[in-house]
Amino acid sequence: MTHLPELLPTTANLSDSLDAVGERHRVLAERLPCAIPGSRILGPARTVRFEPTDDVDPAKPYDDAIDFIDSIEPGEVVVIATGESNASAFWGELFSAAALGRGAVGMVTDGNLRDSDKIIPLGFAAFARSHRPIDYRGRMRVTAVQQNVEIGGVEIAPGDLVAADDDGVVVIPAAVADQVLTVARARMSSETSVLTDLVAGATLREVWERYRIL
Repeated sequence: MTHLPELLPTTANLSDSLDAVGERHRVLAERLPCAIPGSRILGPARTVRFEPTDDVDPAKPYDDAIDFIDSIEPGEVVVIATGESNASAFWGELFSAAALGRGAVGMVTDGNLRDSDKIIPLGFAAFARSHRPIDYRGRMRVTAVQQNVEIGGVEIAPGDLVAADDDGVVVIPAAVADQVLTVARARMSSETSVLTDLVAGATLREVWERYRIL
């Protein structure tokens, strides 16, 4: 499964949990919509950076991307930094199928997606800034793999936890991941009680004083 909204913390929950441990400004500046609305993913980042080029080896136009995708480990989130390039698409149907076969739970990019109608039946959660049908060959090239990248004003290191859903994308530094997830799970439990009390007629003030959660 690429999205388990009933089991995974929401990005809102994780953002609040990051605030609680003193890690602010860990949410990407822009929401990256998913090809499959309602998707929710969480996993360690496997990073790659693309930069502009006007040169390509005609015999090996995709070698770096192939090696990158073949290196994906089960449970990872593919993170593609492009500097918000609109030069081409950076992900499509076949990359999604290959990543799914490798066990990736999803992909996040500040670049473009293509083959959206074919990605949806695969059930692969691909979050992207926009869409464009153009191939990246001869326009962009891989310049870094498994190095720190920046997307939406947030630095993402390999192994940082990346969460994404319809609200946005949150990055949890690996050093505080266990702490943040512990806080998030506690919040999930409390939020269930908060919702129950509010529906039963409790005031917001009463709920706030009782749980300190809104």
